Amino acid sequence: MRKVSRSEILSVSEYEKTRADIRTRILQVKDCRRIHVGEHLTFLFENKETVQYQIQEMMRAESMSDEQQIAHEIETYNELIGEQGELGCTLLIEIDDPQRRSELLSRWLNLPEHLYVKTTDGTMVRPLIDNRQIGESRISSVHYLRFRLADKVPAAVGCSHADINVEWPLTKLQMAELCKDLMAR
Repeated sequence: MRKVSRSEILSVSEYEKTRADIRTRILQVKDCRRIHVGEHLTFLFENKETVQYQIQEMMRAESMSDEQQIAHEIETYNELIGEQGELGCTLLIEIDDPQRRSELLSRWLNLPEHLYVKTTDGTMVRPLIDNRQIGESRISSVHYLRFRLADKVPAAVGCSHADINVEWPLTKLQMAELCKDLMAR
């Protein structure tokens, strides 16, 4: 999948002029890529547009103009975009109560290995996991995952963990959008 390049990133002042329109469009893009699975898991499948938006928002939040910092942000966020045949995904573990969140993030240390994308032929594809987000005693509430589907068509997203044994079917629109991502160069 094509990555974001420096030439596609606006300066903070230029971005500010069009931010409202960009934000409206990206929220629509994210809407069909956001899949809630169970009570606490939200999968947000990333693409070039969502990543470019995140870079612009980070630059805006930090009033960033230093070229080395911008290059670092581009490199870091481009890791969220899967290669051809892969889906890049941000997993959000959403638990409002801080005490409950701490308890569950400790108990769910092995949660990432129980996540999957199920394809139309029934194959369960487990994610490539960024181990930097798993500590010795608890996991992070945000994970960056990649699912290698090759030429298979995603049909559902799920979790087989004993505490969260649930699967959510994708809509036709979600399937179409994710298939575009899989084929993008």
